[in-house]
Amino acid sequence: MEVYLEAMEEILRMESITKVYPNGIVANKNVDFSVRKGEIHAIVGENGAGKSTLMKILFGMEQPEEGEIKLKGETINISSPSAAIRYGIGMVHQHFMLVPSLTVAENLVMGIEPKRNNFFFDYKKAVQMTDEVSKKYNLSIDPKAVVDTLAVGKKQKIEILKALVRGAEILILDEPTAVLTPQETKELFEELINLKNQGFTIIFISHKLKEVKQITDRLTILRNGRSMGVHDTKNTSEQEISRLMVGRDVLLKVEKEPAKPGKTVLKTNQLSYYSDADTPVVKKIDMDIKTGQILGIAGVEGNGQGELVDLLTGMKKASGGHILIHGKETTELSVKEVRDMKVSHIPEDRMIYGVSGDGSIEENLISDRFDEKKYNIRLLMNVKKLTELAKQLVADYSIRCASEKQQVRMLSGGNIQKVVVAREFSSEPELIIANQPTRGIDVGSTEFIRKQLVKLRDKGTAVLLVSADLNEVLELSDSLMVMYEGEIVAYFQDASVVTEMELGLYMLGLKRMSEKELGGVMSG
Repeated sequence: MEVYLEAMEEILRMESITKVYPNGIVANKNVDFSVRKGEIHAIVGENGAGKSTLMKILFGMEQPEEGEIKLKGETINISSPSAAIRYGIGMVHQHFMLVPSLTVAENLVMGIEPKRNNFFFDYKKAVQMTDEVSKKYNLSIDPKAVVDTLAVGKKQKIEILKALVRGAEILILDEPTAVLTPQETKELFEELINLKNQGFTIIFISHKLKEVKQITDRLTILRNGRSMGVHDTKNTSEQEISRLMVGRDVLLKVEKEPAKPGKTVLKTNQLSYYSDADTPVVKKIDMDIKTGQILGIAGVEGNGQGELVDLLTGMKKASGGHILIHGKETTELSVKEVRDMKVSHIPEDRMIYGVSGDGSIEENLISDRFDEKKYNIRLLMNVKKLTELAKQLVADYSIRCASEKQQVRMLSGGNIQKVVVAREFSSEPELIIANQPTRGIDVGSTEFIRKQLVKLRDKGTAVLLVSADLNEVLELSDSLMVMYEGEIVAYFQDASVVTEMELGLYMLGLKRMSEKELGGVMSG
């Protein structure tokens, strides 16, 4: 009887999992991982620690070289995501797998569509299924709403419901709060606890240790592809988790002196941008960033921040208004012309705009230096000097790799981000435009990047920080503004006076400052 109860308590076990990629990188080495029925269990670790690989193996996206998986005491073979779903394992990815132009119901039943007369898609039945499953699991959502019109928190609900309607008993959530406001995060946590109370098992992958502490029962820490043990969350401090993840003490709070703003570096006046459908996306933005200052932009994704960054960096052309860098009009300049004005850019999507995935680490690190005189000897490039620079940057930024000749796409997400940051920060910038600089990376790398931003600010660099991580934007910013539906709806000359919850109200459009209150944006 005791053996039976123990087996029921442990719903899933992964034993001695080893995964070696074709390039020789050992992602997992003899990893043991188990979860109990009805618990929320966190997996934490640095980028490259093996978290994603372990979960890809559990969801059938990767196959291990060694080890086995047991579900309810029985050894199983998860050969594909379809097999994982048949075994009751669902995964909600960080980047949602939804078709924006379809309704909630159409997305929910994709692949398991109900049929009328065994032939025609039964939309009415799909709506009914969606309504029933959303009420059953207390994840209320309008089945007929078009996905593209929904807030991020609602889209996440659809992804969770998609897994539940397919019979998932074990849910893997990959960075589920990365783009949520505090209010949306609170709602998600209430929903996850409700699912836990109904007997569902939730595996929670996150870099936000405060949230790990808040919602999980136990946590497994991975480091360098190995397990550092299982811990009861309530008995383990954030500092202890960080130390076990990184192998040293990590400074969880940003330490910085008060800003000493100097002359204006970047100024916009009535800057506007319209989409192809003539819809206003960026609406008459006025802002001013000075040397030695970090100006933060907070906002739910999709409220014009991305387009604003594209305008400032020359990737998009303004529909109206002006951009001035060092007093010079740059509204019509190309990306290279903007960069030549000592502007660095950390793009939101590192794989599309930050690196060439097929290129080597070295090629990516030096890609903006090819035409600099000091790296050229007459008509030839000084390859030796460029290689020395790449090696130095790999060392300075602790890029974990086999060598600087390794292909960038073979690195973990955090190390790819370090390649981008190393190139952009080492170019002696006078203005840094950093869009989601620490998204999806571990506490050690996050600490390093944040320290570098503060160090550059203290040397006199002007920094524009766009981040969906409210803790980051509040900790790093000297001044702070909030964007909602393409407009600035709040501005705080002193970012330290605002709380996460208050910021969330502005981000959701529930609160906005008057024109008079916003007058500080231009003078800040």
